[in-house]
Amino acid sequence: MNDIIDRRTNRMKRPTPFFTIVAMLLLAASALLAQDAPSAATPAPQTPTYTPKYHTDPAHSDSEFNALAYMRVVMRAEMLFNRQYGHYATSLTQLIHTGTFTQRMVNPERGDYTVGFKGKKDGFFLTMTPKNLDAQHRSFYAEEDGKIHADESKAADGNSQVVETHRW
Repeated sequence: MNDIIDRRTNRMKRPTPFFTIVAMLLLAASALLAQDAPSAATPAPQTPTYTPKYHTDPAHSDSEFNALAYMRVVMRAEMLFNRQYGHYATSLTQLIHTGTFTQRMVNPERGDYTVGFKGKKDGFFLTMTPKNLDAQHRSFYAEEDGKIHADESKAADGNSQVVETHRW
């Protein structure tokens, strides 16, 4: 019954190997789909690992990436403010419309982080404190020197490891 009748010649003809292979693949695929769902013994999916956004990205998670981006904007605004007025801003509100710092950025709640800011005429310090401190949510600290420090076990300070340096 594997023979096929050729309509042009009314003769019996064997199927080509291509059709045989396709039929076998369809049978195999249907057999795979008919199998039971995986058992409970399969391991739980792992949390996705962070993919750096650029070559020297120091972040360990998307949350850290956002916190560091916020810090860069504040630090850049402080440098521009100092250049224009001869002193640093003493509050985040003073930085509005300086560089890319906007009104919304005054809010200290930044996703998984809380902003800490203290400005003086001759300097400033900026902290990003995670709501849950762990390897993917380190604390960050920066001053007017352009260095961003990080620590995964406690609040970061000027003695913590430097993860980025900026020269504005």
